Amino acid sequence: MRPGPRNLITDVGGLLVGQAEDARLKSGVSVVTAEEAFVASVAVMGGAPGTRETDLLAPDKSAPGVDALVLSGGSAFGLAAAQGVMDALHEAGRGFAVHSARVPLVPAAILFDLLNGGDKDWGENPYPALGRRALAAAGAEFELGSVGAGCGAQTAMHKGGLGSASLVLEDCITVGALVAVNPLGSVTTPSGRHFWAAPHEIGGEFGALGVDPASGAALPRSRKAAAMAGMGNTTIAVVATDAMLDKAQAHRMAVAAHDGIGRAIVPAHTPMDGDLVFAAATGRRALQAPGLQLAQIGHAASICLARAIARAVWEATPAPGDTLPTLRAELGL
Repeated sequence: MRPGPRNLITDVGGLLVGQAEDARLKSGVSVVTAEEAFVASVAVMGGAPGTRETDLLAPDKSAPGVDALVLSGGSAFGLAAAQGVMDALHEAGRGFAVHSARVPLVPAAILFDLLNGGDKDWGENPYPALGRRALAAAGAEFELGSVGAGCGAQTAMHKGGLGSASLVLEDCITVGALVAVNPLGSVTTPSGRHFWAAPHEIGGEFGALGVDPASGAALPRSRKAAAMAGMGNTTIAVVATDAMLDKAQAHRMAVAAHDGIGRAIVPAHTPMDGDLVFAAATGRRALQAPGLQLAQIGHAASICLARAIARAVWEATPAPGDTLPTLRAELGL
């Protein structure tokens, strides 16, 4: 396996990503969309999720596809970002056809970033407008780090962020991941100088810091838990492929991708995290050996997600009012 040409989720043919953020707010929105509806599902393994329209993604539900997936900061306020995306899609004539009506389907997930030093004293909820801006910016190229839904994200020890990565399998199927990293746990080992995801790094994509030479089962320290009494968490992601998957197969990809969170964050899937992975499939490549290929796709999704998590933290940039340092700043890089 090798990364795609951009090493982004948009290496999956047909997908676009748009982002918008507010530096004063220290929060933002990321949107995954495509020119036409795509198959999607979801798997939730955290104990404190915040979601919109995820029930329709279950394999036994009738919705055949979605028009966009939204990752947002803002805790429950951020769920309104999906309304801004939905309204803009409706104005563009997009949506699930019900006789003469069209209803855009826009599932969403949020992370808690209300205590990160940003100005949250808004009068009108800012997230619908951020959702509209993110959708309008959708394209094949996008930035990583302190942008979009990762704008104000934090990990146990450092600023979090927005990350992405991709892989092309031997059968030419492409898999990618997009993630907003804001966990209770740490993305770095107890020394603070190495990523848990280091064994999966490709080409120095998150600093080539290498594997921590120390061993043991100790949990890493947490500045965040001390400051917030365990509040303010969640890692939310989208994994995608150009393979032709149905909703049940997409759900299986989402479940497998959670291994990437476990590889890259310690601890993961805690009662205070809303860890969630959406799965998207654009259906451009038929499966010739579905069982074997689905297993390979799920594994690739987990590796992409682990790498994307580390890239999110590596690409984070400092900003006035931050309550946690960036990893690069702490390492003097």
